[in-house]
Amino acid sequence: MLTRTTSYTTLGLDALRVEVEVDAAGGLPALTIVGLPDQAVKEARERVRSAILNSQYRLPSRRFIVNLAPADVKKEGGVFDLAIALGLLAASRQLDPAPLAQACVLGELALDGGVRPIHGTLPIAMSLRRSRRRLLVPAANAPEAALVSGLEVVPVTSLREAADALSGTVPPAPRRTPRRVSVPSLNRYEVDFSDAKGQAHVKRALEVAVAGGHHVLLIGPPGSGKTMLAQRIPTIQPDLSLREALETTMIHSVAGILDGGPLVRQRPFRSPHHTSSAIALVGGGSIPKPGEISLAHRGVLFLDELPEFHRDVLESLRQPLEDGTVTVARAKRAVKFPAQFMLVAAMNPCPCGYLTDPRGRCRCPSTKVAAYLAKVSGPLLDRIDLYIEVPAVPVELLTKEQAEEEPSRAIRQRVVKARSIQQRRLKPHGLFTNAQMRHREVRKLCCLTDAAKTLLKQAIEELYFSARSYDKVLKISRTIADLAGSEEIHPDHVAEAIQYRSLDRQLWV
Repeated sequence: MLTRTTSYTTLGLDALRVEVEVDAAGGLPALTIVGLPDQAVKEARERVRSAILNSQYRLPSRRFIVNLAPADVKKEGGVFDLAIALGLLAASRQLDPAPLAQACVLGELALDGGVRPIHGTLPIAMSLRRSRRRLLVPAANAPEAALVSGLEVVPVTSLREAADALSGTVPPAPRRTPRRVSVPSLNRYEVDFSDAKGQAHVKRALEVAVAGGHHVLLIGPPGSGKTMLAQRIPTIQPDLSLREALETTMIHSVAGILDGGPLVRQRPFRSPHHTSSAIALVGGGSIPKPGEISLAHRGVLFLDELPEFHRDVLESLRQPLEDGTVTVARAKRAVKFPAQFMLVAAMNPCPCGYLTDPRGRCRCPSTKVAAYLAKVSGPLLDRIDLYIEVPAVPVELLTKEQAEEEPSRAIRQRVVKARSIQQRRLKPHGLFTNAQMRHREVRKLCCLTDAAKTLLKQAIEELYFSARSYDKVLKISRTIADLAGSEEIHPDHVAEAIQYRSLDRQLWV
């Protein structure tokens, strides 16, 4: 008897429908799986056999052939276990095949018949939004699948429970999405900007960067607070919208790191070690998985000790910084991952770190300093919007009793207000932040006063800004004006923006 059911796998963030066909054929007793399975899928034979027997079902001594179509796509993982087991029960006439044919089945089987959770449930559920099929998923994945409106999700904990739900012996307990899924504010962090003493100009620069979604490079000696300040950036970022939360959740679901509930509610903060490979950062594998820059989508990617990263790793950032996406190409297909993140990098000004120390502690020869700075290429630096010099905090300031520093809550209120101004302006262009503006939007939306135009022209002539740097100064100026609530860009806005690019000439030439 031939039976069919539907399962799914993921290719990047896309869901691929897999038809699971089970046929009870003649011949010696065997269970054969075809359809380009990997080793994990081949081992499903033993998991399925034990799960069926331990669930008090029988497995006839016949030859069963399982086909996973389409046959030209490699299948991996245990996501097909439950579908194969239910197909075997239907093919051996222990389960009605009609309701199984109308269902979509996901789940990995334990030897005792239990159903284990899988990765990538949300992208699969999103692809079934307009389908009238019931979705059988492991109970642990049911809250994630139920985020998709209009989809009937049946959580199951065992093979027996899945069979009973399909046969109607035990009425299933479907989970449906509430009419409106909300993303409540969960900005409750253990850290705060008020923890950082002094560094008022650095905090101001980070406020500008977050308000406009600009990339940042922090430069300063060891112990000046670069990492400390970077770790507090999420505390001043706006809450995720529902759309952003779903995008982020899909990426984390595919990567298998969705461990804080069914929906990601806080902006990601990813901080890979400088020994990370290009694949770990960009993503990849025989079946590509998202890397750190995609896991940082809608959040922050923090690269500490920037020059210590391998050159090829840093160069792999150039295209994502420009396009906001990552394309991982393989022999048979290319997979695209979103990568709209805020890059925050930190580095020392020289190998020992004390080049800018006023006490003259640096003993690095100029050749070593030049070689150290050359580890980060000019084209990559040109894609970073703000260069911020972070000086060491004076001992007197650390030990002196002083008024409490401004908390993250107050900074965040200004950031949210500036973001709302940007969104109203950029919505017709399909953009969200000033940093995303293209050249034509910059020309149209960055309205400078005559005095501001004069100041900017003078700065370009004296500092030799590139065309990309010129656009970035305008974008930063637009963000500073938004923070000030000004429709036009004034000279003081341009002057502040220029100082964030002045390190272009001081350090990198």
